[in-house]
Amino acid sequence: MKKIAVVGAGISGLSMANYLEKHKIDYHIYERRKKEDLAGHGFLIPQEGMDYLYQIIDSELLLQHGNFLKKYIQYSHTGKILAEKELNNVFAISRHSLINLLAQNIAPEKITYEETIIPDEQQDGKLKLSDGTDIDADIAVISDGSRSRIRRSLFKNETMRMVRESEVVNIIQNKAIADAIDNDFMKFHHEEGGLTFGILKLADDTVLWYSQFDNQKYMINECSAENLKKYMVDVFKNWHPLVPEIIQKSHYNNVHLWNVYELEELNPFYKNNVVFIGDAAHPLIPFTSQGVTSALKDSFSLTKYLVEEENTETAFNKYETERKPEIEFHIRNGRTLLKQFLLPLHQQTENILPISYK
Repeated sequence: MKKIAVVGAGISGLSMANYLEKHKIDYHIYERRKKEDLAGHGFLIPQEGMDYLYQIIDSELLLQHGNFLKKYIQYSHTGKILAEKELNNVFAISRHSLINLLAQNIAPEKITYEETIIPDEQQDGKLKLSDGTDIDADIAVISDGSRSRIRRSLFKNETMRMVRESEVVNIIQNKAIADAIDNDFMKFHHEEGGLTFGILKLADDTVLWYSQFDNQKYMINECSAENLKKYMVDVFKNWHPLVPEIIQKSHYNNVHLWNVYELEELNPFYKNNVVFIGDAAHPLIPFTSQGVTSALKDSFSLTKYLVEEENTETAFNKYETERKPEIEFHIRNGRTLLKQFLLPLHQQTENILPISYK
């Protein structure tokens, strides 16, 4: 079996490494950030994603680090219940916990941190280390995120556009608040549309919260944590008391302001000996809640065809043929959910679940 370089040690890169490890395929991971920088916030993972995750992480171990949510409850911004829906084994877990669980099966010598991989401008499809040294690999699996530099270098005509939505994401450790929300996924919506506040429990004392903004109505600029907190307090001061309480009691040293982008049109998932997985292949806007599941399915599918097919291009083609239709479905669903989000509440589809199911 050929040697594989995996670029990126996020969820998709580590998932790929775990599947390669299962099949005893030679690989090495390159990550541009420091190991301690690979923290983050959290994910929702539907049952389908959990089925793939159970193949590489022990189920009991997973349950020690995350939480199954019982139901989705949609509220008005003042706290009136608008809709409720039972959730079918939707799992909530922090990014930090999932990264650590995926990394536990990878030998330290198989990951190089603080190493930026760059395209070789002289040889199409070849990649280099930051010092100009050629990467010692036959295949490069690219998992360097939605703004992938390597993808942009190979597909120079691609167009990424900013979506009409931005998010502020944070985690609060507070047992009283965690107890108050039970195991429900709570989401508050402003009646005029374009502004929401979501809350979900990650552990007994840990809650993930996020706010979604129509960035044409609410201009959030990159700013200090202190100023961002003041902005959040002001915007949500008249909401249900739980919302401003969470905003006030949260620490903002790790808050994340996320401007969301999407590809105008998907590129091919591979070129020459370079193949893309996860957000690097197909950025999905957050309304789908399919980022982790898609990364897991990409990694599983690509590994399967690399094992089955002697010809690399045949394996890549089968991987793309299998995965692309489903990704296109989730992209369409995400755009539909975005349009709903921008509408006043009375114009939105009732009981719409913020997860894209195929």
